[in-house]
Amino acid sequence: MKVIASQLRKGNIVDLEGKLYVVLNAESFHPGKGTPTTQVDMRRISDGVKTQMRYKTTDGVERAHVEEVEYSYLYQDGDGFHFMNDQTFDQVALQADIVGDMAAYLQEGMKVQLAIHEGVAISLEIPQKVTLEITETEPAMKGQTASGSFKPAILSNGVRTMVPTHIVPGTRVVVMTTDGAYVERAKD
Repeated sequence: MKVIASQLRKGNIVDLEGKLYVVLNAESFHPGKGTPTTQVDMRRISDGVKTQMRYKTTDGVERAHVEEVEYSYLYQDGDGFHFMNDQTFDQVALQADIVGDMAAYLQEGMKVQLAIHEGVAISLEIPQKVTLEITETEPAMKGQTASGSFKPAILSNGVRTMVPTHIVPGTRVVVMTTDGAYVERAKD
């Protein structure tokens, strides 16, 4: 199925010259003069080679037919990351290079979307936000009440982030899985 280049998003699977690539990043540029372009960073699924392509935003790109299936994350071991389909109870293991930096945010029982192409899981999409606990941060300074000031903190998954000054260790917070950015204090 052909789509225009500006519609490509992270996690999409494209077919270039018979090889499948997963989109890592797609960014559109609209200069004042000249033709708008879309730069796409991709990884070839077969061997993991990364490449960059630049398209006119109106160029057609062939998206591969991929089935999106919901799976639950089970655990990680030497064979990789294990997921289970809740309807069929089929289990699948993904290698660490497919999971990539999303591994830090995987939590037992988390619902994820796996892209299945011809019976093989080729990419993974996790929720945009997760709730984690702050394990380490500096104490709040007395009189430091300025809104908008942040301090470094370490989340329960080991990721470093910046949190508001009133957050203390043990607080559960919601963070973005794309970059670990603080969103809000957890409501639970």
